[in-house]
Amino acid sequence: MLEAGHTQFMTVRRTLPTAVILTAAVLLPALGGCEQAKEAVNKGGDTPCSEFISQDQDKQRVTVRKYLQQDSKVTGTPAPDTVDGSIAVIQLMCKVQANSNTPIRDADLTGILVPKN
Repeated sequence: MLEAGHTQFMTVRRTLPTAVILTAAVLLPALGGCEQAKEAVNKGGDTPCSEFISQDQDKQRVTVRKYLQQDSKVTGTPAPDTVDGSIAVIQLMCKVQANSNTPIRDADLTGILVPKN
């Protein structure tokens, strides 16, 4: 005959792996979806230059990918070389903008001397 404590231990022992698997099943998609969450709340081409310049490299990539998709109306992810080149140009244009609130989609050579409204 089994003692009551032993029966409870066996129940916990059987259900613990199930609980771990269920927890992993819930958390892993959520963790993998972080990039999608960043993409969803990101302003893309409407991101002001001041905000873009202050973003880390990963966030700039998300911003530029979204901007390129918005601007070109192309579905899918832009090529990495296109994203890298766009980041370099946007950083340059934003650093010399007279108005730091200029959205990255409007950052261009005319904004160097004349603030855009």
